[in-house]
Amino acid sequence: MIVGIPKEIKEGENRVSMTPAGVHTLVSAGHHILFEEGAGTGSGLTDEEYAQEGAEIVESNRTIFARSDMIVKVKEPLDKELALLQEGQILFTYLHLASSETLTKGLVKKKVTAIAYETMEDIFRRLPLLIPMSEVAGRISVQAAMRFLESDHGGRGVLLSGVPGVPPADVVIIGCGVVGLNAARIAAGLGAHVTVMDISQHRLRYIDDIMRGRVMTIYSTSHAIRRAVQYADVLIGAVLVPGAKAPVLVSEQMVALMKPGAVIVDVSIDQGGCVETIRPTSHSEPTYKLYDVIHYAVPNMPGSVPRTSTFALTNATLSYIETIASAGVKKAASNDPMIASGINVKNGVVTHPAVAEAFGMKWKKWNKV
Repeated sequence: MIVGIPKEIKEGENRVSMTPAGVHTLVSAGHHILFEEGAGTGSGLTDEEYAQEGAEIVESNRTIFARSDMIVKVKEPLDKELALLQEGQILFTYLHLASSETLTKGLVKKKVTAIAYETMEDIFRRLPLLIPMSEVAGRISVQAAMRFLESDHGGRGVLLSGVPGVPPADVVIIGCGVVGLNAARIAAGLGAHVTVMDISQHRLRYIDDIMRGRVMTIYSTSHAIRRAVQYADVLIGAVLVPGAKAPVLVSEQMVALMKPGAVIVDVSIDQGGCVETIRPTSHSEPTYKLYDVIHYAVPNMPGSVPRTSTFALTNATLSYIETIASAGVKKAASNDPMIASGINVKNGVVTHPAVAEAFGMKWKKWNKV
């Protein structure tokens, strides 16, 4: 199979979808890799490193899209990339379709097979291809909050850890999946007072056990969230419903009750966000203020640490890329339910129920299309 690796064009996105080691693995398995010139530069990886492992270096993404059987990316295709997709191609990347009806309908119209990293579930309902970037995003969320709490960024001027005689910042985390757990670990490790909220008693017990009393766990209700956001210096949204639009758990009225200069970091912005007042921002303009509360909602947060993220992503995705390239989508998905669960669009039809539900569209199972 011809596998194309284009340069990411989303603002502030410096990750690349595969390391030179990944190219080596695919080339050794008999596949041909097209690598766009400069695609790895943002992650500190040179064209020469990819060429040494057998990749063909090409000058433009137009060539990548024209010649490839499968396109492997990091982020969802933007309009310019969507226009280049061809019927029958395989697109393997983070898609987050439930937050974009335009992209969903665009992929349907193009009649591609679109496989989303973030909906691939294993038998334990874990999301192995989302986990590494969720780990990164959870940790970055605390770093971002620390920065924007500083008064020169418009924040409350509160040190996350406090100092002897002065209390630390109050960090409230809604959702204790992978993002929430990693955010809690970093925030607690820095000395903040951390509250974690979730609707899963099992997960709350797990957090309480592994954090050994260093964080407070609260069962998540609208009433509990309303109380918590009023004392929060930092509010981190870490809610995820696989493949679906994130539920709005923090209303505009709740945001209006927050402390002046408090910081919201909504990691679930990829799926629409769990805060009513949130909208996507960017690495160049990461925040805005509303009700005197700082809102941070960069959809590609791991792009700010691209080298770490690129290696972590390749570690997770490579075996599945190789399986699809070697067997084709039909055989690979038939043999592995996890790959099947990643197929969101196929041959002009939505094949993931949560995506279809988000926009009131019809759907079919991938193997019925």
